[in-house]
Amino acid sequence: MVLGPVATSSFMGDPKRFAFSFSRYKFVNRMLETAGSVVEIGCQEGLGGMVVAHARREYLGLDFFREHIEHALAHVAPHKPNMDFRGHDILDGPVVDSRGEAFDGAFSLDVVEHISPDQEHLYYRHIAESLRPGGIAVIGTPSLESQVHASEASRIGHINCKSGPDLAETCRAYFKTVLSFGMNDEVVHTGFPAMSHYLFAVCIDPR
Repeated sequence: MVLGPVATSSFMGDPKRFAFSFSRYKFVNRMLETAGSVVEIGCQEGLGGMVVAHARREYLGLDFFREHIEHALAHVAPHKPNMDFRGHDILDGPVVDSRGEAFDGAFSLDVVEHISPDQEHLYYRHIAESLRPGGIAVIGTPSLESQVHASEASRIGHINCKSGPDLAETCRAYFKTVLSFGMNDEVVHTGFPAMSHYLFAVCIDPR
């Protein structure tokens, strides 16, 4: 198994941050444990997706960055027959599974904070349209409050961070039920949102 440049840089630069990132995928896997087919929006090189794909009938990883997809197809997909990867920008439209059907589950970690607020409606709408009725989407993103502790490079790229209540309110426009969670390091909790470094919105049943 060959790690891609992003995963290698993360692990070599800060191994504990690498562990925090992997624990987010563990949470997603638990939330989507009944989903037979799942799509990941913003899969990078596919490494984290392996945590979720392990017990799924089908996993599709999407990323608009072609180099990420090329690495995943060359170094991840050959080891996991149920995993596939596709170059696709979710802002361009929804996706279907290999059967031409909507997915049971979707997840997207560390993506929406990079999307301009005037385009985020496309992100949420196309995720919802990629899911069957009753489907579940898990959205993960750094909190607005965490940005005072972020590096300058991160803050430049994080153009759309939200507080916990704002994230939940946004998601409710596209899903009938939204459950909110916070995360600090590898610990997921239901504590005070403003003290959460990371946020999860578990979105159930697209409108």
